[in-house]
Formats: sequence, C-alpha cells, structure tokens
Amino acid sequence: MFESIKAAVTARQAAERFGVEVKRSRMAICPFHDDRTPSLKLDQRYYCFGCGANGDAINFTARLFGISNYNAAQKLAEEFGIHSGSHTTENTQKKPAVPLRHLEQHCLFALVAYERLLRFWKKHYAPRSLGDPFHEKFVEACHRSAFIAHLIDDMSDADPWRRRQVVDLLTEDDQVHRLQEYVIRNQEEEQQDEKEEVRNERGAET
Repeated sequence: MFESIKAAVTARQAAERFGVEVKRSRMAICPFHDDRTPSLKLDQRYYCFGCGANGDAINFTARLFGISNYNAAQKLAEEFGIHSGSHTTENTQKKPAVPLRHLEQHCLFALVAYERLLRFWKKHYAPRSLGDPFHEKFVEACHRSAFIAHLIDDMSDADPWRRRQVVDLLTEDDQVHRLQEYVIRNQEEEQQDEKEEVRNERGAET
C-alpha cells in the first residue's frame, strides 16, 4: 500500500487536499512551525527551509494529523481512492480537492495542533496503575479527542457546508485564537516541565 500511495500521490497533492495553499512557486506556509512567510517547498516530496521538516506524502500526512505512517497511508488511500496494490492514478480524483480559504486553514491548523497536544497528554499522563488518580490533562484528552478528531474530519471534507459549520463554531467569540493561545501556553509548560525533569535527573546523578 505504501508504494502505491507514494507512486500516486505527491506531497503537494496531499498538502492541497488537506487545506494547505500552495503558491505558484510551489511554496506554502509551513504548518509544522510558526511560519510567517512561505518556507515550505512542495513537489513530489516536501522540505521546509524554516524547521527542516521533510518527507513524502505519507510522512506529511502523518505529521500534519499527528498519526502513524500506517494510518496516514490509509487516510490518503481513502481520500484519493487508491486501492491496495494499484500503482495507477486512475482513481486519485475520486474526491474533489478541497481548496480551503485562509480562515479555514487557520481553523484546521489550530485543531490539528490541539489534537497533537491531546495525544501527548493521553499517553504521557495515563495512570501507571489501577490505584493512580486521573490527571486533569489525561481526563481532558479522553473527553475531547473524539470531538476534535470529528471537527478535523469535517474540515477535510469536500462539502463546503460542513467546513463552514466548523469555522462558524471556532470563530464565535474568537474561540480559535483562544484555542491557539491555550495550546501554545500548554506546550511551553510541557517544555518547562521537561527541562525541570532533566535538571532534577542531573542533580540526582551528582
């Protein structure tokens, strides 16, 4: 399946399918870091001159949605109508491309960033034994993951009405900006916690 998808779908096609606006120069705003000017080069493969992210269509999809390469390959196969073992592009236009507007891209990237954070919390803060209390971040991840994944699916849909519904939800009372700030604040806290853990480990060794 992997080779069939790599032969049929370019990184640029995958990016455009999931809402990344690619300029004529084949450059785009990178969704993997705080990119102010287009630094992501998209063709058969992709490369970001800002953060160094690079790979093929499968790797791009996996990184964008925070999923495994296997699940990314399945997602691309479904999106482009690729059957296992087929190396042709005969069915790659089963679904129309989804040209997302700037606001739609903004909402999609915010949702994807939050979903990544929830995945991290669900794994990192999971109880280690039956008697352990549930961490509040683990609880949030369990409660919110399915809903956020559903919104991301709607934003990736070709139906503009479904995308509009998500945009309306996230732009009401400027929720999308609050979501971005929430994700950034928690990412910074996680980084500080990791640094503190490293310092404590080094102190214990000495």
